[in-house]
Amino acid sequence: MRVAVVENTRITHHGQVGVALHEAGTRIGQYRPYLDGRLPTLADYDALVVFGGEQTALADDSHPYLPALAATMRAFSEADRAVLGICLGAQILARGFGAQNLIGTAPEFGWCPVQLTEAAQTDPVLGALPATFPIFEWHSDTFSLPDGAVHLAHSAGAAHQAYRLGRATYGTQFHFEASRPVVADWSRSFPTLAEAMQPGWAADHPTLAERFGPEADRIGLQIARGFVAQIRPA
Repeated sequence: MRVAVVENTRITHHGQVGVALHEAGTRIGQYRPYLDGRLPTLADYDALVVFGGEQTALADDSHPYLPALAATMRAFSEADRAVLGICLGAQILARGFGAQNLIGTAPEFGWCPVQLTEAAQTDPVLGALPATFPIFEWHSDTFSLPDGAVHLAHSAGAAHQAYRLGRATYGTQFHFEASRPVVADWSRSFPTLAEAMQPGWAADHPTLAERFGPEADRIGLQIARGFVAQIRPA
């Protein structure tokens, strides 16, 4: 399988998604359009994964590639290639399908409980998960659901935590890729931002990681493997 991975910021961890891709023997094409504007082409890949970043999905002035990335995600989806957008990636995917990006309206941080919808019970990626599970969040923005999207998960802080379009296009607001080592590195790399999101985070992080991290890691890898199983060679 050939999978294009788009990174939107300097420190990007593939985390549990990377584990699942490597388990499947995937050939990965890595793109950093925030540096050079370069994006994957449909002819070269079987699937597309878009990770998060500190910018908003509407930050075209500082990140002029965003409209093209939104269009690329839609093109892959409409060609029945598997598509995954995480956090900012989910917001850009929503933009690509004409939904509304809501900036600064839904801050969440840390391991938060997420609830599946009734529709998720039969979803090929999320259907085997528990009805409620802890998973890592770090965002301030949210989005409306694109027309035709299947609403898969919600939380107290953000109504739209996961959705599916078509057969295998997924957006998740939560960072299921963020295993405990990933969260630890983010905490070291962005201590001021983390404290601003949740005062006392540095002191509380070890206890919270021990309490919620093992289940979140397990759920995250299960989601990642479920998505990879939807990839079909073009």
